[in-house]
Amino acid sequence: MTNETTTTPTTSTQPMVMEFIDDLVPLVAVQPEATVSRTVMQVEGANVVLFSFDKGQELSEHTAAMPVLVQCLEGHLKVTGGGKTVDLVPGGILHFPTRLPHAVYAEEASKMMLIMMRR
Repeated sequence: MTNETTTTPTTSTQPMVMEFIDDLVPLVAVQPEATVSRTVMQVEGANVVLFSFDKGQELSEHTAAMPVLVQCLEGHLKVTGGGKTVDLVPGGILHFPTRLPHAVYAEEASKMMLIMMRR
C-alpha cells in the first residue's frame, strides 16, 4: 500500500489531506453537574466542538458570530431559538444563522456536536 499526498495546483505547498474521526461519542465524557466542551477538529471552513451535559445543565441564551449546525449524539436536549423550542435527540440536526439568540437545556445526560462554519 502506498501513501500518496496530492498538492493543489496553486502556489500552495501545503498537502491536501482528508480529516477523519471514526467515533465522536467517546471523545467527550459527561461529568456530574457540569457542561464540558472540547474542540476535536479545526479544518478549512469549520470547527467541530463536542459538548457533554449532565442532566439539568444548560447553555444560557447566547449568539454565535457565524452560522452553526448542532447535532445530538446521545441523550435529549431542548433547544430554543428564534421563538421556537425543539426536542433534539440522536439523529436530529439544527441550523442557527449568525447571531440568532439560542439556548440549550439537557433533559437528560447528553452529548452534542457543534459545527461552526467560517465564511
